[in-house]
Amino acid sequence: MSQIAGGPAWLVLPTYNEAGNVESVVAQSLAQLPEDARVLVVDDASPDGTGAIADRLAAERPDQVEVLHRTGKRGLGPAYIAGFRRALSGGAGLVLEMDADFSHDPADLPRLLAAAERADLVIGSRYVAGGRVEAWSASRRLLSRGGSAYARRVLGLDVRDLTGGFKCFRREVLEAIDLDGVDSKGYAFQVEMTYRAARHGFRVAELPIVFHDRRVGASKMTAAIAAEAAWRVPWLRYRRGP
Repeated sequence: MSQIAGGPAWLVLPTYNEAGNVESVVAQSLAQLPEDARVLVVDDASPDGTGAIADRLAAERPDQVEVLHRTGKRGLGPAYIAGFRRALSGGAGLVLEMDADFSHDPADLPRLLAAAERADLVIGSRYVAGGRVEAWSASRRLLSRGGSAYARRVLGLDVRDLTGGFKCFRREVLEAIDLDGVDSKGYAFQVEMTYRAARHGFRVAELPIVFHDRRVGASKMTAAIAAEAAWRVPWLRYRRGP
């Protein structure tokens, strides 16, 4: 598999304090991606040195790894938008997104790429048949499942895992979405991007994945992130336009 959907695949990895993960996740991802694929690390000025590690990886593999440095911790959504813009300007045909903490298994990347041959947006889903979550507490499982069910009901979407962050977009999807209008900062970003893609009439497919709790470091989930998701879902439903 080389050229896909009119251009190479780009994997966007947003990072903040992922020094213990970034080198391994980049290496394992490249081992699963086509030879002409590119990994873009988007680092929000991590104080633990994540950006410096990423710079070294880019220097060692300039044809495969690139780093986009941002000036501070400004949220997951804006990091992804910045990464998407760079991937599109770099000629990406497919744009993947994935957590940098091994919650998502790089071995699943080829499955998402293959599914993108028949869908416009592919979601690695925890909540379809065959998908599951490992090593989470009951309260965290309830919060995640409940958030997806709430968003699905309010938005009227037939997507089981609306809060999942393991995705593959065809270039045309990101070009059609008004990226300037996407302003969710936390995990609501995942809901918003899927909703906007569906509103534009793009085909959305879900593939079962096993979601693992992070190996190293601390979760980025906060009460503010959860609260943003709660109010932004109805805002998406009742705002005007796609």
